Amino acid sequence: MIRKLGLALALFALWLLLSGIFEPLLISLGIISSLFVAWLAHRMEVIDHEGFPIHMGPRAITYWPWLIWEIIKANIDVALIIIKPELKISPVLFRSPASQKTEVGQVTYANSITLTPGTITVTVHGDTVDVHALTTGAADEVISGRMDKRACQMEGNS
Repeated sequence: MIRKLGLALALFALWLLLSGIFEPLLISLGIISSLFVAWLAHRMEVIDHEGFPIHMGPRAITYWPWLIWEIIKANIDVALIIIKPELKISPVLFRSPASQKTEVGQVTYANSITLTPGTITVTVHGDTVDVHALTTGAADEVISGRMDKRACQMEGNS
């Protein structure tokens, strides 16, 4: 029941954020729409531990700022490679361990790699990921395991 209410609240908050209209009629229509979509999701049986991972929310509050900082640093590195042609790229494809226990954790880790400029997750194979990196420095950052550890912490496995 908590997941259903959490989904309805998240949908309403998103609706309110995107609409920006605070008239009583429209707010009530937003509430009705959010409850209806949550009911449909319940009927479709897509509100589960992985479909709506509300349990990861509190830990995401510390993970997202860290990930945003990693994205900013990687953006600067890629921008320097573009601006200064003497900095050579050295593309590399490698396999790195993925220590996450759930599919949601693995998807979070794989997407975090892909969101970081200069690296792309190509494939997830059980407990490993195949990653393409633009430079050996970007590859070393993934191989260091810091992002893997942070994704595990967000998942709830330290």
